[in-house]
Amino acid sequence: MSSRLSREKINFLARRILDSLFENDQIEFLDEPNEIRLNIVRSIEDELKLYESLEKKAIEKIHSQKKAVEEGSREWEILFRKYYNEELTKLGKIFE
Repeated sequence: MSSRLSREKINFLARRILDSLFENDQIEFLDEPNEIRLNIVRSIEDELKLYESLEKKAIEKIHSQKKAVEEGSREWEILFRKYYNEELTKLGKIFE
């Protein structure tokens, strides 16, 4: 389920974010641009790792079902979304 971003795409996103921050005259920068970009890259990577771990937890819950559920089936997809959203809710990433 994971749609892992390549290092190149993460760097591209980080540069775009940094560029848009530089366009805002109300933001004062205390670090060098490259250091800020590297922090943005780390933040994106940390978020991706978090969501990957949530996916793994959801999949583990599906595999722990008494009844075997075939991966890719409609039932599997429904359970995955349910368990994934439960994990997001625990983190406060979804506001109901």
